[in-house]
Amino acid sequence: MSTTQSERLRELLEPLVSSQGLDLEEIAVDSVGRKRVLSVVVDSDTGADLDQIADVSRALSAKLDETNVMGEGEYTLEVGTPGAERLLKEHRHYVRAIDRLVKFQLAEGGELVARILEVDDDGLDVEVPGVKGRKATSRRLAFSEIDKARVQVEFNRKDKKEEEA
Repeated sequence: MSTTQSERLRELLEPLVSSQGLDLEEIAVDSVGRKRVLSVVVDSDTGADLDQIADVSRALSAKLDETNVMGEGEYTLEVGTPGAERLLKEHRHYVRAIDRLVKFQLAEGGELVARILEVDDDGLDVEVPGVKGRKATSRRLAFSEIDKARVQVEFNRKDKKEEEA
C-alpha cells in the first residue's frame, strides 16, 4: 500500500474509530490475486468486544462506500483486534500489557523474557522469572534499550487470586 493511500485511509478512518471509543492501531491493504483486503486493527485500554468491532466495521464500511479512497475495484473490509501475541510499538501498548509476559529484543543484542510490572514515560519496570528454583528478579528497561517487544501467550499461568488464596 502506498504511503499516500495509507495516510489518506488513516485520516479518513481514525476519527470514526476514535468516535467509537477505540484506537486505530494498523491499516493494511493486501492483494490476493484480483481481490484486495483492507485490514483495520483497533483496540482500547479495556479491549474491544464483538459488538464494538461490528459497530466500527459498519461505520467504516459506510464511510468507505461514500468516498473513493479505495479506488474502483472490489475489496473486502476486515476489522479486528491485535491478537494475543501483539507487537508492542506505542507507549499505550506497553501500558495495556502490564502484568503480561513479554519477549524483548534488546538494542544491545540478546533477548529478555519478563513480565511488565509498571510503565512510565521513560521505560518499564519488569520482573524476570527465576530459573531452576531461583527467585524472580526486578529490572528497569528504558524504551531506548528495546528494539522489539512482543506479548507472549501463557497457557498455564496461575491467576493472582489463586496464588493469594
